[in-house]
Amino acid sequence: MAGNDLDTQYVAHLARIALTSEEQAELGAQLADILSYVEKLKELDVSGVEPTAHPIPLTNVTRPDEVRRSIRHAEALQNAPQQANGLFLAPKIVE
Repeated sequence: MAGNDLDTQYVAHLARIALTSEEQAELGAQLADILSYVEKLKELDVSGVEPTAHPIPLTNVTRPDEVRRSIRHAEALQNAPQQANGLFLAPKIVE
């Protein structure tokens, strides 16, 4: 896509930003540069490259789930500023 094919007003509308005419011209030039770089990247032969989500192999660092004793109900409510019927009471925040 050539730089003159870009509709910077439309792109700004999609991004929900208001631009002056100077900013539109600058954005148009920047987008044209980005698109020309993408065109260069399309020329690369990546047929032997396996698609990956991350270039470095990652492993899950979370611990496995295990069943263990939980805090008792009375202990959970012990420091509650307000409680009723075995439940925490919180102030209403939505009208």
